[in-house]
Amino acid sequence: MGAQLRVYKRRIRSVTATKKITKAMEMIAASRIVKAQRQVAASTPYASELNRAVTAVATGSNTKHPLTTEAEAPARAAVLLITSDRGLAGGYSSNAIKAAEKLTERLRGEGKEVDTYIVGRKGVAYYGFRERKVADSWTGFTDSPTYADAKRVAGPLIEAVTAETAAGGVDELHIVFTEFVSMMTQNPVDNRMLPLSLDKVQEEESKKDEILPLFDFEPSAEDVLDALLPRYVESRIYNALLQAAASEHAARRRAMKAATDNAGELIKSLSRLANAARQAEITQEISEIVGGASALADANAGSDK
Repeated sequence: MGAQLRVYKRRIRSVTATKKITKAMEMIAASRIVKAQRQVAASTPYASELNRAVTAVATGSNTKHPLTTEAEAPARAAVLLITSDRGLAGGYSSNAIKAAEKLTERLRGEGKEVDTYIVGRKGVAYYGFRERKVADSWTGFTDSPTYADAKRVAGPLIEAVTAETAAGGVDELHIVFTEFVSMMTQNPVDNRMLPLSLDKVQEEESKKDEILPLFDFEPSAEDVLDALLPRYVESRIYNALLQAAASEHAARRRAMKAATDNAGELIKSLSRLANAARQAEITQEISEIVGGASALADANAGSDK
C-alpha cells in the first residue's frame, strides 16, 4: 500500500510541474496576441488602399497584365500555405493544411498543375514526411513576422507569376492561411491573390458607397501595374502572415488553457486516490495493531489459567 501511495505522489508532482509549464505558455501566448492584433489592424488599411489603387488602374485602362487579367486556359497555379513553426497550438496547423489539401484537389480537378510553397516547419514536415514536392519553403518567423519576411516569401512567387507558363510560370496565385476573427474563433481560408478579381473588389467598394476616382497614368498604366505588382503581393502576404500569427497565439492560448485545466482535474483525481490509499494504509495499520493487541490479551489470559 505504501508503494502505491508513492506512485500517486510522484504522478502528482509530475502533473503539477506540467501544469506550471502550460500556465506559463498560456500567459505568454495571451500577451503576444495583443501585439499581433495591433499589427493586423495597422497593416489592413494599407492593403485595402493598395487594392483600391490596383482596381483604379485596371478599370481605367485596357492593359492586359498578370495582376488583373485571367489567362484564357490557366494550366498552372501556385499555392502558398502558412502554418506554424512550433506545436502545442491545437489544430491550428492541421486545419490550414486540410484547407490547402482541399484547394489543391479542387485546382487539380480543374486540370491545373499545382506548385506548393510553404511557410512554417509544421507544413514543411507534413509534406516532407509524405515525400511531396515543395517548390520553396520558409521557416523561423511565423510567430512574429516582419515585412522583410513577407518580401522574402513574395520574391519567388512574383517571379513565378511574371514568367511564362512554359518556362515554369504560373497563371494563378492562391494563399491559404488562418484568419483571425476573435480570441475564440480562427478560420482557415483560401484566397486567390492573382489575378485580382476586379468584380469582387468593385462590389466591395459599391457596398461602401464610394466611387473610385479617375486617374491619368504616366508613363503608362502597364508601368504602373508593374510597379504595383510586387507591392500588392507583399502587402497581401504580410497581412496574411500577421493574421496567421495572431491566430497561432490565440490557438496556443486556448490549447494551453485546456491543458492547464485538465492538469488541475488530474491533480484532484490523483489527490483523492492518494488520500484513499493513505486512509487504507492507516486502517490496515490500526487493524494490525488491534489484532496484535487482541492476540496478546488472549495469550496473557491463557497463561493466567
